[in-house]
Amino acid sequence: MIETHPFGSFVPQDAHYLILGSFTGKLGDGYDWFYCSKRNQFWPILEVVYGIKLQNKTEKQKLFNRLGVAITDIVLKCERKTNNNLDMNLTNIVYNTQAIVNILQKNKVKIIFFSSRFVEHLFKKQFKELVKFYSEVKLITLPSPSPRYATMSKLEKITRYKELLPRLKIC
Repeated sequence: MIETHPFGSFVPQDAHYLILGSFTGKLGDGYDWFYCSKRNQFWPILEVVYGIKLQNKTEKQKLFNRLGVAITDIVLKCERKTNNNLDMNLTNIVYNTQAIVNILQKNKVKIIFFSSRFVEHLFKKQFKELVKFYSEVKLITLPSPSPRYATMSKLEKITRYKELLPRLKIC
């Protein structure tokens, strides 16, 4: 069954950063935005990095507005070979080309953060022309927030995210 990405893109005014993920996990109870599967460590990591609670979509968007961070996924539509959230399980992929192009054209993005090596690889393969055209944009791969990425502990991931992600502007 072909799935279409349910969240689109989130782009705050004056975005300078873009987080690119792969594709949303299977939707379930409480899954209302990016990285919201119960096991994904993304938001718990950001709570520690920024010292704030991120309990709902509004709080997460408020943080991204303050940081100037846009977010979208590289895959717009796909099928899953089996009934799980693994990136390598995605097939018959339709890329989210127009959204990514629009974000880069309409904003002064300085850094694209990839949520995993898988996303980095897909981006560099499928968006070669964008990489060349926006050669001044830095490309950084974050440690995967998936608990399956056990090469690093959650604490090590937090340390890396603190080093790589933008600082929170004091209001």
